Amino acid sequence: MSRTIFILGLICVASSLISPPIALAAGVIYGLAFVNPYQVSAKWLSKWLLQVSVVGLGFGMNTGELLRISRSGLAYTAMSITMAIVFGLMIGKLFGVDRTASLLITIGTAICGGSAIAAVGPIVKATDDEMAVSLGTVFVLNSVALMLFPLVGWSLHLNQTQFGLWAALAIHDTSSVVGATARYGSIALAVGTTVKLARSLWIVPVSAATAILKRSGTAVQWPWFIFFFCLAALANTSLPAFQSVYSIANRVGRTGLIVTLYLIGTGLSRETLRQVGIRPLLQGLLLWFAVALGSLALIRIGWVRL
Repeated sequence: MSRTIFILGLICVASSLISPPIALAAGVIYGLAFVNPYQVSAKWLSKWLLQVSVVGLGFGMNTGELLRISRSGLAYTAMSITMAIVFGLMIGKLFGVDRTASLLITIGTAICGGSAIAAVGPIVKATDDEMAVSLGTVFVLNSVALMLFPLVGWSLHLNQTQFGLWAALAIHDTSSVVGATARYGSIALAVGTTVKLARSLWIVPVSAATAILKRSGTAVQWPWFIFFFCLAALANTSLPAFQSVYSIANRVGRTGLIVTLYLIGTGLSRETLRQVGIRPLLQGLLLWFAVALGSLALIRIGWVRL
């Protein structure tokens, strides 16, 4: 029964007939109602499919616009990451959250969710339980953000550039940033994806700094898919003769993203919620509120803009 429903759901989301938030919601409902028989495979596939999908989205981007957005968002990104890490560790200490789990939750919120946690976890020698709690906390809040942010953006009448910037600064994972901004509009998608990917590059210096502080010899993981995203944008800008091919690749990327969100949703089980516990969830929730509300306020008054 659970296998059949999972496969039918996968076919539906792959048809591109439903929106990203609905795909995520369908996955979450499945994950809470059934035990996913393909959990390990779904987790592996969602990781790689996300990266391939992001590269596909690059074929719809313009290099000049990417460079402009990246330069404009650099200072905001550096400032917000630093403040989020300091504030997050303070909250974790206040609530008595395990130090390693607190660090991972903080870095995941500050940079790019599960990817940052996966990069830093081996460096700090995190246990399976610490990784599960950290990933579970960020994942739960990330799922809420995907469905909540567009509603808030519309109610506050944010334009597409404002919303794309806010989503990139305040939503954890790249997949949910792309999902939320794609629902909001094409300009929001371009801004959100570019700023978020630039933000993801901070995995490298943060991981390196953590390795130095922890005296760890673990290799730092480079987010190589961002490099291929830039190459795709460069090809789209410099070689317009292949526009029909780029259009197909871009559509495949959008469809892949919808499938990724469904697969991610199926990973949210009742067991995951039990593993997280109240204190790590409170830490992640308060930090997320601080980042989301702070960045929204600065964008609304015009202090942060592109």
